[in-house]
Amino acid sequence: MQIYHCRLVLQEPLFHATRELGRLYETGRYIHNYALTYAFGIATSPWFHREQIPHYADDLLPLRDKIYVTPAQPERVAYQLATFKYGEEIIHVEMQQAERNTPSFGRAKEIAPESTFSCYVLSAEPLKLPRWIRLGKWHSKAMVEVAEVALKEAEGDYTAAAPLNPLDLPGGILRAFDIVSMPPASLVANARCSGRYYRLEQGLGLPLDMRYTFPKP
Repeated sequence: MQIYHCRLVLQEPLFHATRELGRLYETGRYIHNYALTYAFGIATSPWFHREQIPHYADDLLPLRDKIYVTPAQPERVAYQLATFKYGEEIIHVEMQQAERNTPSFGRAKEIAPESTFSCYVLSAEPLKLPRWIRLGKWHSKAMVEVAEVALKEAEGDYTAAAPLNPLDLPGGILRAFDIVSMPPASLVANARCSGRYYRLEQGLGLPLDMRYTFPKP
């Protein structure tokens, strides 16, 4: 198993609608591991789907036991606000009194350029990761700095070195954590764990046997 520590440096504003508060669309401080797996080019999806819904299970399940990407946590994050207008396609307008005045604009709370994140990529084989990736709704450019991590297995209590997707973990390892609510599946941060793990630093590690997992409907 190879473990790579990846540091992401944003070159452009990053936006994804983690929360919607009326006309304000807010970008969360974490980046989901599904999004990162696509951004690194490890998983791919067809440009056209007849149904406009994601197919995470179809795209990610073939990677089980081969490659796994953790969610990314913020290292240094700043925000900025952007205002945008909604495009309207008006074909026919009836002359009648409008019931209410509906604003045709919204605001996006974006993560500013030069913000940084970190995540880990675990691979059964040596892997060459891209220098540049694109993230979020705007396909924002980010630089990737990669460092290979020395591999050492241990067992016991530890703190997770990255946010975790609880769906992808072996059962019974989580002891305490903070919930990060975000679609399509909530994450956990600051997780205290127990069991077999990859030791990265004193008291810090990553669980063994993390795999993309999707509950059956």
